[in-house]
Amino acid sequence: MKRSKTRRLINDFEESARIAGEQLSEHKVRSLLTALGVIIGVWAVILIGVGMNGLDTGFKNSLSMLGDDHFYIEKFPWRDVGDDWRTYIRRPNFETRYAEEMNEIIDNTPNSGLLLAVPTVGFRRSISHADRSANNIQFTATTSDFGYVNTADLAAGRFFTPTEESSGQNVAILGSGVVKALFPDEEDEVLGKRVKIANIQFTVIGTLEEQGAFLGLQSFDNQAIIPLRTARKFFVGGRRWNGTSIRVVKKPETDRDLARDEIIGAMRRVRGLLPGEENDFEVNASDAVEDTIGPVKAGIAVAGFVITGLALFVGAIGIMNITFVSVKERTKEIGTRRAIGARRSSILTQFLMEAVSICLLGGLVGLLLAFISKAVLDHFAPNFPASFSIELMILAVSLSVTTGILSGFIPAWMASRLEPANALRHE
Repeated sequence: MKRSKTRRLINDFEESARIAGEQLSEHKVRSLLTALGVIIGVWAVILIGVGMNGLDTGFKNSLSMLGDDHFYIEKFPWRDVGDDWRTYIRRPNFETRYAEEMNEIIDNTPNSGLLLAVPTVGFRRSISHADRSANNIQFTATTSDFGYVNTADLAAGRFFTPTEESSGQNVAILGSGVVKALFPDEEDEVLGKRVKIANIQFTVIGTLEEQGAFLGLQSFDNQAIIPLRTARKFFVGGRRWNGTSIRVVKKPETDRDLARDEIIGAMRRVRGLLPGEENDFEVNASDAVEDTIGPVKAGIAVAGFVITGLALFVGAIGIMNITFVSVKERTKEIGTRRAIGARRSSILTQFLMEAVSICLLGGLVGLLLAFISKAVLDHFAPNFPASFSIELMILAVSLSVTTGILSGFIPAWMASRLEPANALRHE
């Protein structure tokens, strides 16, 4: 008995699928137009999902570039200061000697949670080799200790020594983007080559592993590192530079908030601030970027859900209407099937299957459009880490099926409740 019932359900499903296929084939344009809302909805939800996945991936990669254990003591915060910019711009500029004083405080603090403070100065210049050049390269001038706090590993070569730094030697470590731009055919033979930085000869002593782009936008590979004393000699004079930052690394076991508090206390001593005076510096870290990008991600998600919801709602209304029309057009057919013994469940399954089929058609077209859109995005924004996932495809199919069931159930139920005699008399 149970096997007979199961077989009957399978037969009903197969027959409903066949009839649904015939209806779609017979009314191709009408079916496609009816599915337009579902197409837009699935397209939108897939693109939003791809974008959110890309943001998450890029965000995690970007945080690793900044370093989870790193803090950046600077003049300005890593956030929009709005109308308060005058307050920040009036702050005294940073000096590279702050790193030395910070290290003295760290060394003299029992059980300090900090490891090391290193000064860095950022500026931009062009760099060239033979007939090739790269413009607007981000340079970091620093001390030999920078090798301990740098978040990028060396691909080849070495970092400069304390002697090379203190004597102001013309040596440089190049990012992978600079290597590719200047040495496209000899990336493995860069060490010892001579490059010109603003027409001054430098020897390449090391190269960095590829890092990628920060949030898929600003490349961390278009950079070069040179000794601090060398930069003072050729590029920027004096000790007070607007691009100065003090990079501090905490011990792995130290709590982030405790490390931040210790840095603030030490920096207040370095800057000579009295109790009650406000900080005239900022302790930035990767969590500042997280706080900034969080509302952006939330806004994208909300906008995506609203667009998707509206599109699917419009699509569901259209499918419900077209299913009502289909029931009206085929009332006699329903009456005939009921008169020769078709069960109500068979009629219900038939029209539900037609509604779900239209939605699945819309879902597949929406998925195809999403694939095309991603290909366009990959072409124009190759650094953005957009990617499809099995979860997104399952979500697209689930949304399509759910929309079909919800929109087609009422007209399908009404079709199954028609009395055979009344249906056969319908004109």
